[in-house]
Amino acid sequence: MKRNAGFLMRQVAGRYVLAPVGDTVKTFSGMITMNATGKFLWDLLEQEQTVDSLAQALVDTYEVALDKAKEDVVKYLEPLLPIKAVLE
Repeated sequence: MKRNAGFLMRQVAGRYVLAPVGDTVKTFSGMITMNATGKFLWDLLEQEQTVDSLAQALVDTYEVALDKAKEDVVKYLEPLLPIKAVLE
């Protein structure tokens, strides 16, 4: 999976905001806020990733257990996949 170029991440007032641009606004007109970990995962999604590779990156960076990291990645992707911010 990889992030959709029709969404941009910006930092606004200390928070990270994911917003649609261009034609993507026709299908999703909202914004999603993220914390620093969400931004970290979004940056990784510039390149093709899997749930396992994203989870491993969390383990390596944040010293979290692999099972918990996989759960967190799945939760992170839940709102992003239906709006096609992340493409499978």
